[in-house]
Amino acid sequence: MPSQTKENYLKAIYHLSEKNKQVSISDIAKVMGVSKPTINNMVKKMQEQSWLHYQKYKPIELTAKGKKMAALIIRKHRLTEMFLTQVMHFGWEEVHDIAEEIEHLKSDVFFDRMDEILGFPKIDPHGSPIPDKQGNLVKINAINLSKTSIGDKVMLSGLTESTKELLLYLNKKNMQLGSVFTVQDIENFDKSYEVILENSNERIVLSSAVCKSLLVNVIS
Repeated sequence: MPSQTKENYLKAIYHLSEKNKQVSISDIAKVMGVSKPTINNMVKKMQEQSWLHYQKYKPIELTAKGKKMAALIIRKHRLTEMFLTQVMHFGWEEVHDIAEEIEHLKSDVFFDRMDEILGFPKIDPHGSPIPDKQGNLVKINAINLSKTSIGDKVMLSGLTESTKELLLYLNKKNMQLGSVFTVQDIENFDKSYEVILENSNERIVLSSAVCKSLLVNVIS
């Protein structure tokens, strides 16, 4: 079994590969906050255990074994976040750091029971898919809010990132997963969106940066 440090590396490489497709030593160093020589040493150790493929000056790729291990760590993290929000009533902005600690527990039965109590959820509190017990990840069928048009009625179904700052911002705007709103106007100058929340008829202006962080399903 990988150490907690190696699990964090596996997860970081997995997330980077999902976003960028090609992962470099520099990418990992930036995310992990350590030097390139440190990353080089760790990558070599992980390659020796058949978790990834690495050749100098070429992208780093997780093996099938490495992908599955990373996905199962992410599964534990996202199940924990769901448990914390649904059962223990933490806010969605409070759960990440706690889940970072719990995801390293080596008890499958613990997380299986958590999954059962929750009713086998498919997504976490931020709309990200929860991998199954085989490490399979289902892609969420949603689009970026910035790709929608004036008049579109949409439902917030996920986030491209779930930073605490963004989540607290959305709390202030009374926006959460499942919120339904209509795109009222798009400002040509800065691409900010004016939307109307269905449950309150409140008008909200969302910056271009926020719009790029929100994933939605178009209802009509």
